[in-house]
Amino acid sequence: MATTSKGLFGSSLARKYWMAVSGLFLCTFLVGHLLGNLQLFVTGEEGRQAFNAYGLFMTTFPLVKILSYVTYLAVLLHTVDGLMLARQNRAARPVKYVKEKQSANASWASRKMALLGTLTLFFIVIHMRSFWYEMHFGYVPTYMLDGVEYKDLWTITVAAFENWWYTAFYVVALLGLAFHLSHGAQSAFQTLGVNHPKYTPIIKKAMGAFAWVVPAGFIAVAIFLFVVQPGQSI
Repeated sequence: MATTSKGLFGSSLARKYWMAVSGLFLCTFLVGHLLGNLQLFVTGEEGRQAFNAYGLFMTTFPLVKILSYVTYLAVLLHTVDGLMLARQNRAARPVKYVKEKQSANASWASRKMALLGTLTLFFIVIHMRSFWYEMHFGYVPTYMLDGVEYKDLWTITVAAFENWWYTAFYVVALLGLAFHLSHGAQSAFQTLGVNHPKYTPIIKKAMGAFAWVVPAGFIAVAIFLFVVQPGQSI
């Protein structure tokens, strides 16, 4: 049993496998999260109600609540495995030789995955403190509409992006995420053994596009809120 446990979670190969699985799951989360955030492009009362209805659905629908817990677990697993792999790689390599070889053969993003991952983790902590924590434990204004009580998540979201420093931090963090995904998303398929002469180049191109299009969508929303929506929060 101990050997099996180590094989599933303790070896370097197993950690790479779980990194790939959790990373790809988090990619699907990013798509869903972006689709919800796109409603912030709608201005005025219509946009406010649409985004708050989305927030109510995301916090009350049973399947979505289950997926949210899976997402928390995926973030934790991805983070722990990433830290363990970075430590193992640092301990195993002859520093000068490997650095020279990496510089010649690897992209900047692949060489800075630990740094980019750390930036992304820091962003997640700040982002969850600003929104998730406030939604569950802080003060969020509420209102009634057609007999349903809504938390006014639209208001606190618009208010957050009225601050230039938060918007700037958000943009920088999402650029870091784009670089992180530009290497990690396509390498995840290789780790899982997806290697086909016809389809692998297509996967690489698709995931390369994904790595920049999705973060660009989040950045576009943030800039829109900063430029167009300021002063509309209550």
